[in-house]
Amino acid sequence: MYKAIFFDLDGTLTESGEGITKSVQYALEKLGKPEEDLDKLRVFIGPPLMEQFMKYADVDETEARRAVEYYRERYAVKGIFENRPYDGVENLLRELKGRGYILAVASSKPEYYVTKILDYFNLSSYFEVVVGSEMNGARTSKTEVIEEALKRLNMSDRRKEVLMVGDKEHDVLGARAAGLACVAVGYGYGTKEELTAAQPLKIVASIEELLRFFD
Repeated sequence: MYKAIFFDLDGTLTESGEGITKSVQYALEKLGKPEEDLDKLRVFIGPPLMEQFMKYADVDETEARRAVEYYRERYAVKGIFENRPYDGVENLLRELKGRGYILAVASSKPEYYVTKILDYFNLSSYFEVVVGSEMNGARTSKTEVIEEALKRLNMSDRRKEVLMVGDKEHDVLGARAAGLACVAVGYGYGTKEELTAAQPLKIVASIEELLRFFD
């Protein structure tokens, strides 16, 4: 049934919360809107950064753009590596690739960083294409990222053969808007409530359960 699987990165393949939240904290401090509680900043993991800064800090687009620049000052040199693949991820990718699935990454994170992270953890070889947003803020919505991945794989007219895997509601909703089904992982950064409300095809609790979904 499914021939290709698109994976989100943060909260799906890698546990990246520390680097993201600490870099957001750094940006908010420079913006004059400090936040001591890193847990409150977990809402920044997954969604497009500019959009989240506007919502969280109640700033306009200009200030949000500045916040993203501040964020990258820290993230590019330190935050990107405060990160690790979830246990079992490489085995999952090896198994699925071995079964003949086409694997891709579709992330709202800038493609430059996504590629760098996958290279750093020696995961790049499992993916046919890796798609993220542009550094200038273009192509940040999950639907736009998915559309680009479909285009690069020449699968725009084969959407029923493609499955999205992600951990947040915007993965589920973005996939649906692009005509794709989505399996949500419960071990990432999305809450049970948001995932249930988004109504994915299925919610799996672990990487092992995700692999069993494809049996």
